[in-house]
Amino acid sequence: MTVRTLVVQLDDSDPPGRLADWLIDAGALPHVVRPGRDQLQLGDHTAVVCLGGPQSANDPDLTEVRTFLSRCATAGTPVLAICLGAQLLAVATGGRVEVGDSGPEAGAGLVAKRDLGWTDPLFADMPLMPDVLQFHSDAITRLPDSAVLLAAAARYPNQAFRVGRAAYGVQFHIETTPETVLRWAEANPAVAARAKAGELEPERLAELHADIEECWRPFTERFVALARGDIAPAEPARPTLPMI
Repeated sequence: MTVRTLVVQLDDSDPPGRLADWLIDAGALPHVVRPGRDQLQLGDHTAVVCLGGPQSANDPDLTEVRTFLSRCATAGTPVLAICLGAQLLAVATGGRVEVGDSGPEAGAGLVAKRDLGWTDPLFADMPLMPDVLQFHSDAITRLPDSAVLLAAAARYPNQAFRVGRAAYGVQFHIETTPETVLRWAEANPAVAARAKAGELEPERLAELHADIEECWRPFTERFVALARGDIAPAEPARPTLPMI
């Protein structure tokens, strides 16, 4: 069964890149739409990917996207929201996004799985500390009450989360190519300056992207399997009662 996947591209600077190839190889059929230019409707799509961009998650111009992501999360539609997409998902479902008080994150990074990540349908088979690429100035400072934290980092804890049974947000990037990151660095020198020396050199970026693919291509395959129905979604989080 082909998984028709709506890919929401928020800006020209962040195309689906190699994530589109991973989706296709896993049996998905990506359909890219641009909010403001194209109609943002789920239609006969069974999964949604929301990409990143330089905008703020609180931008009034992105109200339609926030509403759409909220409806998808409520309906249990499988969602993979990346960087700005994750921030929009967080805000849309009751979280908060602000300018990061510790400055931008840029370059190679590691995130650490949290306890609930080990039982999550998509994160359970991830390594303890998967490689990621960071390039952002805003941060998710509060997760929605309904969210489950799946991976964290020291500077900005809310790195990966799930809302409901199947809506996933990751603060970092997995979709990029080295060329995309080099263009970002040229266009955003203040953010790029926060990367460690040599992290944004072409050779290092090629190595990093190979490491990211090793972790996140299988993750993408599981996301498609979830949308196809081959993997069961997460069980709803059970409220905990206070100890007496």
